[in-house]
Amino acid sequence: MPPFTVLHVCMGNICRSPMAERLLVLAVRERLARSRGGDVPAGLADELLHSHSAGTGGWHAGEGMNPPAARQVRSRGGDVEGFAARRLRSDQIDAADLVLTATADQHEYVLALRPDAADRTFVLGEFGRLLPMLDLSTLPAADATAEAVYARGVALVEAANTARRGTNAQPGDDLDDPWGRGDQCFSRVADEIEETVQPLAATLLP
Repeated sequence: MPPFTVLHVCMGNICRSPMAERLLVLAVRERLARSRGGDVPAGLADELLHSHSAGTGGWHAGEGMNPPAARQVRSRGGDVEGFAARRLRSDQIDAADLVLTATADQHEYVLALRPDAADRTFVLGEFGRLLPMLDLSTLPAADATAEAVYARGVALVEAANTARRGTNAQPGDDLDDPWGRGDQCFSRVADEIEETVQPLAATLLP
């Protein structure tokens, strides 16, 4: 039940998945601001959508976001406060309406933990590639309420899963691991994340 919950997964949960987590939150807030003329009540975005993340390994559990990843989120208007890395657990997958992994390997890791999550687990780039192919007119009406976002989100995931049947994720769907690399690499990865999370927010909200 509401809010619509998106779980982002990468390896260490300090670079790619935290950026995806917070950039989706930012995209939702910006979408709400446009639809409401700039007036977004505190906490409304969190009531409509829960975006969180975890890593397939626990090496960095409890750590904050990797500094260059945090710089990317802040430079785009997002918030990094309160973030702490954690290792992926089965119950997090169970509670997610949509699981977005950084790579195909992490997609396989999620399904090894929870095979029944296959219909709602995608490589992030794969989901972004599928979005423009979907007939959004078949989805429940968009509205800035928790119930409407949840219903539209669940239907969107079902439509994306139907659209990908008989196909596989493509190598270009994976996000490069920017850990230990420069700000230019982090910027490129953040751009690729936004190519999926911004259309996702735009699809979920009016």
